[in-house]
Amino acid sequence: MLRVLAVDDEEPALGELLYLLRADPRVRSAEGAGDATAALRRIGRALESGPDGDGAVDVVFLDIHMPGLTGLDVARLLAGFARPPLVVFVTAHEGFALQAFDLKAVDYVLKPVRRERLAEAVRRVHDLVHATAAPAPQVTAAPEQIPVELGGVTRFVTVDDIAYVEAHGDYARLHTDHGSHLVRIPLSTLEERWAARGFVRIHRSHLVALARIDELRLDGGATSVRIGGTDLAVSRRHARPLRDLLMRRAGG
Repeated sequence: MLRVLAVDDEEPALGELLYLLRADPRVRSAEGAGDATAALRRIGRALESGPDGDGAVDVVFLDIHMPGLTGLDVARLLAGFARPPLVVFVTAHEGFALQAFDLKAVDYVLKPVRRERLAEAVRRVHDLVHATAAPAPQVTAAPEQIPVELGGVTRFVTVDDIAYVEAHGDYARLHTDHGSHLVRIPLSTLEERWAARGFVRIHRSHLVALARIDELRLDGGATSVRIGGTDLAVSRRHARPLRDLLMRRAGG
């Protein structure tokens, strides 16, 4: 069972998050911290006690906007530790998914936090901790799939086969190597759900699989990416973070 630390400077939000975490049967204990400094002190004690100590922490659920050090700052500091806890970001802002992915966050949950969405994040953490703690049988996990309707027939598209997603109001069009499919899911929901799978927002209309980007193009101040034979515009606010992320990935 998981030992959790939740960090949020807003007391009502922290209380609600702790309530939902403690109600999950996979969570053994859930403590709260009201700012980054208190969180780092608590994590420091956890690391001193060792992974099997009474005060150990498996995962930190981190708000991003906090006075002083932000959640992103805390995650960067944790990345320098030998055995850091896992990180899940919990935020009201959609625009930090690129940074979250770069910091190897397990998940990215948007506020207001929904019980079922938080349960999915806990499941991801639980699976990772369990896989690390005990050798698992050599079984290949089934790839994540999303159901699509095609001519009255429900088919299942593997998420790893999706190159990019295009917004269509409350719908989204999934583009694969073999065609496209319209699903009734907002782009913002897919951005949140697939951030940990390497999908990043490059424009208000497009979510792309980072590994599918073949080229990054700069032309007269405009930025675009090429995925297969398709060119997609990158908005100004996403251009610099995307370029930095691609360069870091290319450098190993």
